[in-house]
Formats: sequence, C-alpha cells, structure tokens
Amino acid sequence: MTKPIPKVYATRFFQLTTSRQFAEAERILERVKQKMHVNERNRGYFQALYGMLLTQKNNDDRYGFLSSIDLTNRKQLKNYRQEFLSHAESRLHADYDRGFFEAWSDYMRILPKLEVPASPAISKDVEEKEKEAEAKEETTEQIRSDEKEKAEEGITVEAKTEEKPAKESMEEEEVKPGQSTLIDFAR
Repeated sequence: MTKPIPKVYATRFFQLTTSRQFAEAERILERVKQKMHVNERNRGYFQALYGMLLTQKNNDDRYGFLSSIDLTNRKQLKNYRQEFLSHAESRLHADYDRGFFEAWSDYMRILPKLEVPASPAISKDVEEKEKEAEAKEETTEQIRSDEKEKAEEGITVEAKTEEKPAKESMEEEEVKPGQSTLIDFAR
C-alpha cells in the first residue's frame, strides 16, 4: 500500500476552491504535489483536484460536472458520493481512475459541511435568462408601439388622401411626363 495524499491538504483545497480563493488553492495544490508519493492512484487524485480548480476558475463550462450540480442539495451530494465511492473501490478501474474517483468522493463528503456561496454558474444562468426575458419584453413592447404608430400613420395618410384639397390635386396634374413625385415613391 502506498502513501495517500494527506486529507488535511485535500480538505483545505476543497474549502478554498469552493469559496473561490484560487490563489491560495493553487498554493495548497503545489504542497500536495510536493508531499504526495508518486504513483498512479495519487496522480489520478491530483489530476481530479487540478480539474476541479480549473472548472471552478473557468466557471463558464456549461458541460462541466461542477457547473451542473446544486452544491447545496445534501441528498444529491450524498448520492454522488456513493457513486464515486463505488467507482473508487471497483477493481475494474485502473489505479489512476480509482484515485480520480476517490478525490471526487472526498469532495462530495466535504461539500455538505461547507458554507457554499450561491453558485456563480447558476446565478449567471439566472441573470442571462432574466436579461433575455427583459430584452424579449422590450422588443415586444417596441414592436407594439411601432405597429401602433404605423397604424396611426396609415389612418392619417388615408384620411389625407381621401380629403385632398383641390389645390394639391391640381399640383399633381401639373407634373410633367417622366418626372417623379413623392407620391410615385410612396406607391
């Protein structure tokens, strides 16, 4: 049995990553790298930690696991932990994969105990949806006001053409052949 990665460092890393203190989390990750005994299982564990850091930092990966879960739902986190544990203990997986899943199961064990801020990815999605709804509403209102103005203009244009004064109709008749008028462009 080889020496595992110290759980104290991993726990601190999870706390820092979740609270979005990335500079300190990177320092802890460096310590983990220095302290860990190099083997496949530890490499998998370390890569999982590094992936968690990158995912939390990037924050716009809508396909990422961390972006899609509710970090405050304890029941869901417990189910994920059980699933990751089953993969970590499975002999069908290579040592690297078992280390990877072990890191995720540790993270799911720690998450319910942490004060998790509102997920930025979820709040971003909510903000984007609200902005889209507002833009759609504004667009709808703009279209309605434009249609109303056009309808009013149409009524006034029709009324003006129906009630043409004799003077205007005489001006139209005086137009020379081949000469364009505004009325021609309006048709």
